[in-house]
Amino acid sequence: MREFTHINATSVDEAVSALQGGKAAVIAGGTDLIGTLRFYCLPDDLSPDVIVNLKSISPSLDYIEEDGGMLKIGACTRLEDIAMSSVVQTGWTALAEAAHRTASPHIRESGTIGGNICQVNRCWYFRKPNNRFDCIRKGGGMCFAMMGENRYHAIYGAVNGCVAVNPSDTAPALVALGATIVTSKRDIAAADFWDAGVPGSTVLDDDEIVTEIQVPAFSGKSAFVKFALRKSIDFPVVNCAAAISGSSASICLNAVYNKPYKLTAAEDAIAGQAINETSAAAAAEAAGEGTVALANNKWKIQIAKAMVKRALLACA
Repeated sequence: MREFTHINATSVDEAVSALQGGKAAVIAGGTDLIGTLRFYCLPDDLSPDVIVNLKSISPSLDYIEEDGGMLKIGACTRLEDIAMSSVVQTGWTALAEAAHRTASPHIRESGTIGGNICQVNRCWYFRKPNNRFDCIRKGGGMCFAMMGENRYHAIYGAVNGCVAVNPSDTAPALVALGATIVTSKRDIAAADFWDAGVPGSTVLDDDEIVTEIQVPAFSGKSAFVKFALRKSIDFPVVNCAAAISGSSASICLNAVYNKPYKLTAAEDAIAGQAINETSAAAAAEAAGEGTVALANNKWKIQIAKAMVKRALLACA
């Protein structure tokens, strides 16, 4: 592992100050960053010289509260705490289910929701040890997955030549539930938080950190479903969150595009209808609109449709 300076921040302001003026990264649970550094996945110009620890700010960033009907979660709150929270389970079921389905029990006990929404993509070319592939997300000239092994990559097209997918489980639940990401600088709608462009995976500035997630009051039904090869640990092949309130539906897929993918066509297909096998199947078919299969991942389109149907039926 390359040498770096480690700073235990005592406040959000100190953390932000430490991020300014150089190559720096924040760490909380460390379940994403440590592996990236340990295996030298990044080139020298992208590997951080400074690591800023946010856990030392806790408990100011570690909490689950309901305030006037709004759910507020500190960025350093562990995924397991969110999954087991009766408040989240009752009012925002999709988010509790998403947190519960993330990774393994040990990782959920360390990983935070802030880290889960800010993690870097899992493309095996991007993550190859010793920076073996200087891909487009690292400033290189090509996406190796485009013509290479792409069985788990994007099914809704490439963005700036990249077909890596967003791997977060909590992200689609936050988008479907209309969450807001609060940072040290601003409030960002969850749907706008992830940047599909290259190289970033979020819209955060270099000296900006997530401090809180806010999810508005929700009186309908929501659900999260996930397809993974090893259900107890794997990143999603495809996941989906749905939130149904009155006659409106909010549906979001992930692991299918560079960012969580809001399914407006599927939402329109089921709007105002009772949720049943027929209407859910129609919405699932609508979710297939605009898909662009690569050489090895056409099968993911059918999985995505199945996830949409199952998420909707879980809300019935």
